Amino acid sequence: METEDIILGKAKYEDWRSIYCNVWSRPETAEYMIWKVTADEDEARERIQQTVAWQETHDAWLVYEKISGQAIGFAGVEETGPHIYHETGIALGPEYVGRGYGKQILCLLMEYCVSLGGQEFYYSTRSGNLASKALALSCGLVYQHLEQKTDQRSGKTYELEIYKKNLKCTGSEIE
Repeated sequence: METEDIILGKAKYEDWRSIYCNVWSRPETAEYMIWKVTADEDEARERIQQTVAWQETHDAWLVYEKISGQAIGFAGVEETGPHIYHETGIALGPEYVGRGYGKQILCLLMEYCVSLGGQEFYYSTRSGNLASKALALSCGLVYQHLEQKTDQRSGKTYELEIYKKNLKCTGSEIE
């Protein structure tokens, strides 16, 4: 799957260095996610092997920047009910935020769900993640409700905002 600037593709072992440098080693990227920062290159090599295996059986991809060919993020979706999909995380390295890549990723994910017969799409973000909330709204998702969650890394509670979009395919556009 691709847009003008990015490609969503399955991870390959040789991506370990770029995804480690651009995403996994970055505390600012992990801040609103449920994963921990990858400590070193050896851990990154192990993590990419797990990522490759995971992506073989899940609707999850690395995000590649077309111009550089580097892995700069990741994204995924899962079907949580008949024709109901939820994103499973979208992350971009800090140097790649603010370039419109997030919107391209989210639109690709929704288009993918439509191609699978999806009728509803859900997106979640921590309340403090203003960029993620803005992304949801810019793609036409509507706030639904708030859930209290516990961060597995710190044990602290946080609020998770849930957004929804009804998926209707009209030609090549999602309404």
